[in-house]
Amino acid sequence: MMGVTATYFIHDKQHNLIKKAEGIALGLTVGSWTDLPLLEQQQLKKYKGTIISIEELEPDEQADAYLGKPVTRGLVKIHYPSLNFSPDLPAILTTVFGKLSMDGEIKLVDVTFSDDILAAFPGPKFGIDGIRTLVNVHDRPLLMSIFKGVLGRDLSFLKEQLKEQALGGVDLVKDDEILFDNPLTPFTKRITAGKEVLQEIYETQGTKTLYAVNLSGRTFDLREKAKRAVEAGADVLLFNVFAYGLDVLQSLAEDKDITIPIMAHPAVSGALTSSEFYGISTPLLLGKLLRLCGADFSLFPSPYGSVALNRKDALQIAQFLKEPATYKQTFPVPSAGIHPGLVPLLISDFGLDSIINAGGGVHGHPDGAAAGGRSFRAAIDATLQGIPLSQYKDDALQKALYLWGNPSEEVKI
Repeated sequence: MMGVTATYFIHDKQHNLIKKAEGIALGLTVGSWTDLPLLEQQQLKKYKGTIISIEELEPDEQADAYLGKPVTRGLVKIHYPSLNFSPDLPAILTTVFGKLSMDGEIKLVDVTFSDDILAAFPGPKFGIDGIRTLVNVHDRPLLMSIFKGVLGRDLSFLKEQLKEQALGGVDLVKDDEILFDNPLTPFTKRITAGKEVLQEIYETQGTKTLYAVNLSGRTFDLREKAKRAVEAGADVLLFNVFAYGLDVLQSLAEDKDITIPIMAHPAVSGALTSSEFYGISTPLLLGKLLRLCGADFSLFPSPYGSVALNRKDALQIAQFLKEPATYKQTFPVPSAGIHPGLVPLLISDFGLDSIINAGGGVHGHPDGAAAGGRSFRAAIDATLQGIPLSQYKDDALQKALYLWGNPSEEVKI
């Protein structure tokens, strides 16, 4: 069937999932059915939502207590014909979850697309393989670090911080998502200054580091600003996609003049995903939909950092980002509270095709950011060689383990 199929997690106080499903299928398509004359039913049949399945789940006393009432829990799948909407994500999300998102305890947990719908989306321009080619690293997870404490600082500070991180062997350095265009570190000057520093290190050290600059501003200015970034020599665009919308990401990814990768930051997404009962599931939003709309990287909370995400959800994000599809894979970037002692866990859970992303875990190293980067590279090397981190002879790594601990010592891959 051509169209989309949405899966909903429902807590129904009326204890009638069939009736609830019928109400959704009709309410989000033709509006009513049994009261229509037979001729109108025949005319509207091809637009009508179709119930695919209803699965009642076991009762949950904690959910009942939280909601203050007994409910029936279930997963409901409903198909919406492609005749009903234009092939763009705003139209699709409005169809499957527009007014329904305000109607009781209902969470959108997945959406599947028929091939005719998928053809309207770009997927990543570079994907995992393309990013690996840019940094010429093909046999390990990539390492990324973050600018920290740069608000109110000038370009000289930014250049020095970038230099230290690159000297530590990181593959990518990204702007903090709260670093916007400002007089001290203007957008284009950040790009040219970063390019100068990284080119110098490449020529002297032979290591390639990419810099992701934060693309920000008014929505209708973004495409032209992104093109100016390309002209200035930018490597990667960091983008706070959920402050703008997934369709804006897609418009940037589709533009043939924006010839660099796009890194999607999850800022604001927590307002849409955090509840068990409402909103949109994290794997759907940060996994499937980001990849569909063209993100080359997807940042999301790791299962064991400072803003820990449910491990099942984090793994499913990575699955959506990398599973076989008609378009390229997106790099999973589990983030927040990452330090070298977590590297074996990260590699065990997310595999070689992932990015280890650290802020404080690099900058907080006792010997500075360069040593912080080296400690992560040593942890990656040790893990891939099957050597316990505590036994790996690297001073920077051992100092990091002393400071932050070694919770993944027993993990084998």
